[in-house]
Amino acid sequence: MDLPVLLRDALRSRRDKKKWLLALNIDLLRNILLFLFILRWSRKAFLKLKGRGIIGTVLDAYRSARRILYGYFLRAPGIRSQVQKQVLESIVKIESRLVPRGPGVTRYLTLPKEGWTDEQIRAELDRLAQMEHARWEDGFVSGTVYHGGKELLDVQMEAIRRFAVSNPIHPDCFPSVRKMEAEIVAMVLAMFNPPPEAAGLVTSGGTESILMACLSARQKAYTERRVTEPEMILPETAHTAFRKACFYFSIRAHFVACPPPTYKVSISSVSRLINSNTILLVGSAPNFPHGIIDDIPSLSRLALRKNIPLHIDCCLGSFLVPHLSKSGFESHNDETNDLLFDFRNPGVTSISCDTHKYGFAPKGTSILMYRTSQLRSYQYFIHPEWSGGVYASPTMAGSRPGALIAGCWATLMSIGGKGYLSSCQTIVGATRKLESAIREHPSLASTLVILGRPLVSVIAFTTTPTSDIDIYDVHDALSARGWALNALQSPPAIHVAVTLPLVANVDRLVGDLASVLDEEVERRRLDVLEGTTRGKTKAKKGDTAALYGVAARLPNSAVVEELARGFLDTLYKA
Repeated sequence: MDLPVLLRDALRSRRDKKKWLLALNIDLLRNILLFLFILRWSRKAFLKLKGRGIIGTVLDAYRSARRILYGYFLRAPGIRSQVQKQVLESIVKIESRLVPRGPGVTRYLTLPKEGWTDEQIRAELDRLAQMEHARWEDGFVSGTVYHGGKELLDVQMEAIRRFAVSNPIHPDCFPSVRKMEAEIVAMVLAMFNPPPEAAGLVTSGGTESILMACLSARQKAYTERRVTEPEMILPETAHTAFRKACFYFSIRAHFVACPPPTYKVSISSVSRLINSNTILLVGSAPNFPHGIIDDIPSLSRLALRKNIPLHIDCCLGSFLVPHLSKSGFESHNDETNDLLFDFRNPGVTSISCDTHKYGFAPKGTSILMYRTSQLRSYQYFIHPEWSGGVYASPTMAGSRPGALIAGCWATLMSIGGKGYLSSCQTIVGATRKLESAIREHPSLASTLVILGRPLVSVIAFTTTPTSDIDIYDVHDALSARGWALNALQSPPAIHVAVTLPLVANVDRLVGDLASVLDEEVERRRLDVLEGTTRGKTKAKKGDTAALYGVAARLPNSAVVEELARGFLDTLYKA
């Protein structure tokens, strides 16, 4: 039976209205999503322009496009195979140096059927200790080994032997290790002028201290401000552990230039980059590459004004920086002659300090300090619902070697305040002596220039703009004389971290450096006489000059990354 016309029209009208409302809702939803998309990327573009400026943004886009296009070029047929071939050749060369082969080399790839005797183990350990290596014992190595002397080593070994099986995760079983760890934190904190509510903990090294400081900042920002896209602002010269933290914890890093002549981070550039996603600012005291201490008071004021945590990386400055003024050395450029690098700056919320560097403790201990215990708690991992019981851990590791904590405690107690003051005078004094020689020695001053004004134990130098000597050639020539120094890039330079073993060899380093420069000048003079153009000398480039020379010319770091990956793989070849 047919519906009346009026009823049929009413139903059709209602259906049409529903369709119209559905279409309207879909259009509205589409427009909202489009608006949010445009708003999101407009905000990102605004923050980019605010932080980098128009020219900086254009340059960043150019570098990014250049890097991407060069990456495609490296993957092109024919090019890829050639690159892989050269990379493989370089890795084989690395392996030939690091992995011993041939007669007289025994490789142990499976467990011995019968356990060795004590005499066999000692004999093999003696052979391993005698493998060819950089001459750190003779003071020819920059940094690397922060040795406090044989007598201190004996004390450390005794402490390690007594607590070899201890594990601070079980304070009920090892109460003495808990006590020593707490006392280590208290002693180190006391050197950095902490407020009464300050707290800290022991980590496995400077990298873990930095990782934990970044994690704490990220968790604080999420808990208090619900930041889900965290960003960190750090100097280009900041330790690469901050980049590792960004990689591990999904934090976006903004790098700020440290321009000459000071090589300190640009405070105005840091300020421009701050936005609602910023979770942490970073300063170094000093930085690893150039030994320069950033303008910590200015960073502190900025952090305080913006209410953002500020971490000071004092891992390398370690026990030297707190003793600079007491040792009679210049510690700042201002009229107060006081280097405010620690918690006296109200904006500083955390500091990392390596006890295993200029604290001379056994490798594997560093102290991370916070202004409050609440800041420390953000890095804790706590899981109350595990079937194995309630689990809580203060750092990355669960089980930790109590033996290293005992070794660190014994070291601090053995050296004491006067001992650290004396070591600061010795090490920084030797560094100033090396710096003065580079600035004043006739053969050095005319060719080399020191980067910035280093105040602690690290200096970096390069060749003057008017010199045609490649600093990497200088590095390779020093390596041939037995020196193991660090090559830097951006700008190319050589870095020297003075340690107690190196102190006695400062005069020899100055003499070898002068001799090498004289040889380089003479070689270039002969090249000119023989008609060889600059930059195309007959001498074969050394490893450092070749590696960093290539790296500087490549717009994409993929090749260098493959070499580094191959190097890491080689470390685990038996």
